[in-house]
Parts: sequence; structure tokens; C-alpha cells
Amino acid sequence: MLSASLLTTTQILLGLLLYGGSLLWALARISWVELVADSRRQHLFYGSVFALFVLWLLRKEFDNGLTFHFLGLTVVTLMLDWSLALVAGTLAQLGMVALGLDDAAALGINGLLRILIPVVVTVAASRFLERFKPTNLFLYIFISGFFAASFAAVGTMLAGMGLLAWSGQLTPPGSLLELLGYMIMVMFPEGFINGMGVAALVVFHPEWVETFDTDRYLQEPFDEDP
Repeated sequence: MLSASLLTTTQILLGLLLYGGSLLWALARISWVELVADSRRQHLFYGSVFALFVLWLLRKEFDNGLTFHFLGLTVVTLMLDWSLALVAGTLAQLGMVALGLDDAAALGINGLLRILIPVVVTVAASRFLERFKPTNLFLYIFISGFFAASFAAVGTMLAGMGLLAWSGQLTPPGSLLELLGYMIMVMFPEGFINGMGVAALVVFHPEWVETFDTDRYLQEPFDEDP
């Protein structure tokens, strides 16, 4: 993630507007009555906030204000759906700001990078898969989980590099091969963590995953008479 010192004033303001607008849209799409009435969903929501907060504490900080950490939003998005995932990520991010680990001025930009982009990529991958109405459980785990998280990490990385290049704080990679190396470096760890999380959820607690069609993926095989 980025500190405010790496960003221009225009970027900071634009990030706040874009992320603030997305958050307001998410808040408007949440069924608050259902959330208040469903204690299990409340526990999943609060647990997701805590899990994201702890995951983001495992980070590598550099002296120039750049920070690397896992995202974890793919699992949360599949479990809670996009609107609640966006709010959960925002609460976890506010916790990072409260501890002084994130710049408050960069709240919008970091929200776009670590929350909004992974949520959008995950939703896009999940909806693409649902167009084909698959029944194979592994397709859900690998496409909606592993590959969605991998591409989300790449999207976040490329967006961050683009912002740094825009602000004059980054020299673009010297070759496509170097850029590919960066992409591979962030893809597989993020994909593995989220893929394992999704696999564990759909195997042990499929009812917790909002976007998982239990009737279709876990249907009993049809036995034909000999």
C-alpha cells in the first residue's frame, strides 16, 4: 500500500471521491434488516473484519512509504458478497489508520488498491463462472477462489505501479520480462491463501459462503439403474 508522501494531492482527492462513492453505493445495497436478524451473518461479518485486520498486520514496510501485504478480499467477497465485503474491508482499514500503520490522507487510494480492486475482480470472476452454471466444485474453488485472487493481486500491483508512475515516484520496469516476474511474485501467494480459504469453507461450511450454490455444486450423483 502507499503512504500519502508518494501521492499527489490530485490522486489523494480522486481516490477519496472514487472510494467514498463506492462505499456509499455498497452501504445502500446492503439489506440491513436481514443482517440485523441473522446473527450468523453478523458473526461472519465481524470475523471477516478481524481476519482482514490481522492479515494486513503481516506486512513488509519500506522506508520510502511503500508497504506490501496479502489482501484476503477474495474469500471475504465470496463469503459475504461484494457490498458487505467492501464495508468489512473499510472497517479493517480504519483500524490500521487508528494504529498509525496507514496514512489517513491515503485512505481513499489504499481503499481502491487493497479493497475495491480485489472485490471487483472477484465479483467479475464469480459472475463469469456462474454464466455456465457449473456443477464441478473444483471449478468454483479454482476460478472464483485461486484465479480470482491471483488476478486481484496483479490488478492491485499494476494500479499501484500506475499511481506511482503518475506521481513520478516510480521508474517503470525495464522490460516485459521484469514486469512478468513481479506479477508472478504476487499472484501465487495470494491465490494460494485465498484458494485454500475458499476450499476449506465450501467443504466444511458451505452455508457460510453467500455466492456458493450448495444445491448445484453439492448435489448427489444420479444413479442410473443397470
